[in-house]
Amino acid sequence: MRKAPNDKHIAVRRCILTGGQMDSRRLIRLALGPDGIVAPDVRSRAPGRGAWVGVTRDELDAAVAKGQLLGKLKSVLKTTDIAFPNNLPQAVDDALASELLQRLGLEAKASQLISGAEKVETAARMGNVALLLHAADAAENGRRSLDQAWRVGSDAEGSSLQGLVLPFDRDQLSLALGRSNCVHIAIMDDRAAARIGLFLFRLLGFRGVDVSVLTDRVFGNETAPEMTIEEEPAAALI
Repeated sequence: MRKAPNDKHIAVRRCILTGGQMDSRRLIRLALGPDGIVAPDVRSRAPGRGAWVGVTRDELDAAVAKGQLLGKLKSVLKTTDIAFPNNLPQAVDDALASELLQRLGLEAKASQLISGAEKVETAARMGNVALLLHAADAAENGRRSLDQAWRVGSDAEGSSLQGLVLPFDRDQLSLALGRSNCVHIAIMDDRAAARIGLFLFRLLGFRGVDVSVLTDRVFGNETAPEMTIEEEPAAALI
């Protein structure tokens, strides 16, 4: 799998539940609304105060049930006038899934991806595929065949390189992409693959799925000497 270009500057944020600091793209922002309600801000664009979490769905469920999340939010946001719905973890999951489908739709409109088993196989064998994706209900033999074509075109025969199975079936993908019968998708452009990979990384990571295969694709080599990681002062980490 080809790597996306490194970013020169990375915003670092702290997870309020674990205390760990990392690339903000790996975290999910919870925004405090003017009504005192906390809601997921998966684009990290909502105005006002917010806090960051970098845990799985199960861990967030546990933090909500134990009152840990509420306590951390009150401490970080420095207010007791805070509330959030009991289904906050599900709201985060729904928002991440929606963002991924929207991103796939945008890349389809920009002609950055192709669909259809024959087209995908041809592009894969020619080495023109940056990222290979399968619908959740794609047949196993179809996935295996295209995975092998991708390995051949990537000079990676004998490796574990394979397409990623999306958490959406063909009907959901077809609706999002504005096409019919979308079962297999090939992303042709490296940057488009990195953009889609980021949304996949966030959604699947939140669901507790191993997303290490996407790390290089999305984040590149974060330890590269030329990389400058800008960490904001602790007071600005919200």
